[in-house]
Amino acid sequence: MTLPLTLTSLPLFPLGSVLFPGGRLPLRVFEVRYLDMVRKCAHTGAPFGVVALTDGHEVRQAGAPPEQFHSVGTLATIAQLQFPQPGLMHLLCQGTQRFHVRERRCLPQGLWVADVELIEPDLTVAVPNDLQAAAQALAQLLQTLRTQHADDPGLALPDSLHLQDCGWVANRWCELLPLTTTLRQQLMELENPLVRLELVADVLERSGIGF
Repeated sequence: MTLPLTLTSLPLFPLGSVLFPGGRLPLRVFEVRYLDMVRKCAHTGAPFGVVALTDGHEVRQAGAPPEQFHSVGTLATIAQLQFPQPGLMHLLCQGTQRFHVRERRCLPQGLWVADVELIEPDLTVAVPNDLQAAAQALAQLLQTLRTQHADDPGLALPDSLHLQDCGWVANRWCELLPLTTTLRQQLMELENPLVRLELVADVLERSGIGF
């Protein structure tokens, strides 16, 4: 039996959004607690964890209680990093693997760190015939967005392998559809990528997209 891989003292970035494996997330960093974290992660190539807030704000407010956040998040690696001015960073993050927070603690400067257990990546499950419309609609939408925003590195590029993978198709739709953060979190946490795509397809059908 393979023991689950754990990471200790993983720095966390609580946000009002959900990062999916394979997704990209642009961030604008200016708080001291995160500037130092990003520098260290960039220097060492280490990831940090993105977790969705359940209470509190992305930017810390004086006198406010500590942030509350979900126990399942996604590792993020830094794909691009820019320094437009002192005390400000622009970074583009790549979502990799999900994790479950086992123990969390807030350091004196306000940075959250956690001991986490990594969640096995989605199994590769082929998109079945009855869900091909969701994959085809995604391909068309991504191509349209790429044409309209040719200079945006945050847009995922579809290929034939991705578009036949239930998990990848479901994750990209979860990022693009106007879903609540709570629903995005619930979909991200699902272990079965086929079930995730089936639920996304229900949303698409109700919206009249691709069906």
